[in-house]
Amino acid sequence: MRSPLTRRHLLGTAAGLTATAGCVSSGTTRSPDTAENGSTQTSTTEPSEDASEQSETDLDAWLADANGYDGTIPRAGHDDSVSIWVGEDAEHDGEYLAFDPPAIEIAPGTTVYWEWTGHGGAHNVVSTDDAFESGDPVEANTGTIFEHTFEETGTYRYVCEEHDDDGMKGAIVVATPPSTDYPAVDEWLAGVSIWDGTIADETDVETTTVTVGAEDHRGAFAFSPPAVKIAAGTTVSWEWTGEGGGHDVVFEDADIRTDDIHVEPGVHFEHMFTESGVYRYACRPHEGVGMKGVVVVE
Repeated sequence: MRSPLTRRHLLGTAAGLTATAGCVSSGTTRSPDTAENGSTQTSTTEPSEDASEQSETDLDAWLADANGYDGTIPRAGHDDSVSIWVGEDAEHDGEYLAFDPPAIEIAPGTTVYWEWTGHGGAHNVVSTDDAFESGDPVEANTGTIFEHTFEETGTYRYVCEEHDDDGMKGAIVVATPPSTDYPAVDEWLAGVSIWDGTIADETDVETTTVTVGAEDHRGAFAFSPPAVKIAAGTTVSWEWTGEGGGHDVVFEDADIRTDDIHVEPGVHFEHMFTESGVYRYACRPHEGVGMKGVVVVE
């Protein structure tokens, strides 16, 4: 599965397409000339208040027959934009009737870009509660983009009208990311699926352990606990589970890192923290899927 695109890539793509096509449409009124090949559309409607009333149970039922849905919803964190592919072959059956990812959790204020792959026939993006829509289904080439900025929390379901009965549906969950008294922690861990805003308090011990390769919604790609608070002079041990492939521990804020990428289970890295501060780190092979952690030293 291709990962959501970065804002820089998307804006660059949109700018190039606009220059070529000379057509940028806005609003949500469907008409025959919307969503021309190579165009970028912008939705400016206000989110529906009804979206926040949909429960997680209802959402699971809604997505049960969505192509490509595996029961998990990745969290985008504080990214100011994410991208969803329109017309993916999620079932590997050559039909290209899926949104990829079919569901994603974002923070309020995030802009979602739906980008057509150019496969699977004519597609569109239409919210079931009239919060947004891209226009009539179009058989677009790669590069056609529809965007919508989500300001209000809630759950927004949508479909491709042409292939709704074939399971081409998706959902956007808009939720405020977990928060603590440490903004640097909140921002760094916002996209970590197992992060719930809890910082494990280990300030009364001399040593503590973080699991490397703990389970998250994608597999064994998490540090557990993702955030730990210790006193200066405490040693942290990172213990590998042996799952999820090769992992390492590399810090962003200090020259602290493992000597190699390790696969086998066991403790492969230890460090004593002597100075207070917020120390952010990640597994380099899996940082892109949210394998990040934080040590807060008091």
